[in-house]
Amino acid sequence: MSANPPIITVNRVSKSFPGGVQALDRVSLEIAEGEFFALLGPSGCGKTTLLRILAGFETPSEGGIFIDGADMGRVPPNKRPVNMVFQSYAVFPHMTVAENVAYGLKVTGAERKQIPDMVDKALELVRLAGLGDRMPDRLSGGQRQRVALARALVKKPRVLLLDEPLSALDAKLREAMQMELVRLQDTVGITFVIVTHDQNEALSVADRIAVIDQGRLLQVASPAELYEYPESRFVADFIGKMNLFEGTNVGCEDGILSVLVNGLGRLDIPVTEMTNSDVGLAVRPEKMLLLDEHPGDAFLAFPASVDKLAYQGSETRVFLTNEKDVSFEVSVRNASRDSAANPFRGRMWVAWKHADTLILPD
Repeated sequence: MSANPPIITVNRVSKSFPGGVQALDRVSLEIAEGEFFALLGPSGCGKTTLLRILAGFETPSEGGIFIDGADMGRVPPNKRPVNMVFQSYAVFPHMTVAENVAYGLKVTGAERKQIPDMVDKALELVRLAGLGDRMPDRLSGGQRQRVALARALVKKPRVLLLDEPLSALDAKLREAMQMELVRLQDTVGITFVIVTHDQNEALSVADRIAVIDQGRLLQVASPAELYEYPESRFVADFIGKMNLFEGTNVGCEDGILSVLVNGLGRLDIPVTEMTNSDVGLAVRPEKMLLLDEHPGDAFLAFPASVDKLAYQGSETRVFLTNEKDVSFEVSVRNASRDSAANPFRGRMWVAWKHADTLILPD
């Protein structure tokens, strides 16, 4: 959590729609002032509903929203200290770039003499200086997105809400715009709240991430903590790639948890907290090694046969199965051209350090 005080407090918010659809179920969280915060989850999990509640476009069935210490329960959208960038950009096609950016200032009664200067500064901020006279149909997708950002930022909101703003862009432009959003947020210093279902996007841009599934908040953490220390099987499997193994707890003593895993046998894993429940074990593919020989007691190691390879440029994904039909996926970094030219094949040892085993309670 940032050292800054919270600018947004979500207090046990639930939202139900007609037909018994529970979009949000008692969600509570705090977002710090100046933080880049991501709401992450699969389609239909409730993240966009929460964003719309923050914006004032939806009303919670239960609970409350506080922004900058003020209860937003009776505050309409146009009176809240927030602005929103939509997935579709919502750029007016019949207006120039400058007219699009100026629109919000005009309807809220900004002093007319100041508007041109404010528009110029907003366009410079998003690196569109000199394009104010252009029509939207003469802009690229990334430039139209920047127009939407400039229009939202020109009113100097306390919080900027972004509803999957990069989903319509191609992969390379999307990656570039992710870094542009980080630069922009760092420059203006206001709180950004982004909704996305793209794990890599959330990991790339956010200071902290809230993972939501079926309307429930599962975990709030920094990108590194979320990736390396997920608190549930869903988070472990949803964030990045993961090898998951089901296990039965057969004893926990002196900091060692013994787990009987189908097809792998008994594994002894060092733990900091004891557990009496059955567990799942998980290992990231990049934490695994592929070796010709058993690496010794410092590693957990299992023989397996290579089934197929998926070359992906910077890495090769290797899929293996052992004799008891347990599957492994190992990511091997292509550190040199030689490594990419020598694919793995046949029977090998899949190995990883004990400490790289994640323990997920049942």
